Order: sequence, then C-alpha cells, then structure tokens
Amino acid sequence: MLLSMNRRVSRLRRAFTLVELVVVVLIVGILAAVAAPKMFDTTVKAKESATKTSLSVVRNAIELHFAENGSYPATASDVETGLTKYIKGPFPKAEIAKTADSKVKVGTTPDGTTGWLYDSTTGNIIVNDDNYKLW
Repeated sequence: MLLSMNRRVSRLRRAFTLVELVVVVLIVGILAAVAAPKMFDTTVKAKESATKTSLSVVRNAIELHFAENGSYPATASDVETGLTKYIKGPFPKAEIAKTADSKVKVGTTPDGTTGWLYDSTTGNIIVNDDNYKLW
C-alpha cells in the first residue's frame, strides 16, 4: 500500500510548484541586478582607455615635434595636420569627450566644443570636457 501511494505522489509531482518557480526567478533577478552594472560599465571603461591611449600618442607626437623644431605647434591646424608624420594613421579621436571627434581647439578652458583642447604655450593637450580635464 505504501509503495502504491509513493508511486501516486511521484506521478502527481512531476512539475515545479509556484513557490519553487518564484524562488528561482528571484535568485536569477538578484544575480542579474548584481552583474548588469559591471557588464554595462565596460563600454565606458573601454572608451576611457582608448582616449587615454590616444592622448598618450598625441602628447608623444607633440614632444617629437618640439624636439625636432624647437617649438610647439602654434595652431589647431598644426596639431591636426602637422603631427601626421609622428602619428601613424589618422589623428586620434577623443572617444569620451562630449563631441567624440578628432578636432582640436587652442585654449586652456574646456568647453566641450571639440574633442581635444590644446595649450600652444605649454604643448599640453587634454580632453575638451569638464569631466576629464585632469588628463
């Protein structure tokens, strides 16, 4: 008799209960809530890394120009086109700037109108964005 009851119970219990399903969905939701921000933040980190690398390349090109000519490039055009012999390929973009482009503006105060901000007196170039002015 006990054996036949166990068979009947096992036949009846071939699906998950609602409580079991809710617990599983809750656990999956918690795991997704923890993992999602880390996954979506990788795009920003990749753009920051690319911009830092580009900034390093441009700064090195400016220093090579200074070593060869005895002065820093004077205008934005000199930076964008005059450094091409020191940079392989097109002039790099500032991926994280408000306007992610390869345009250069001469000045000292970031305003977000171009990708790069260049100070012609010191030869320093930074990302033209208030959030990244310390680079």
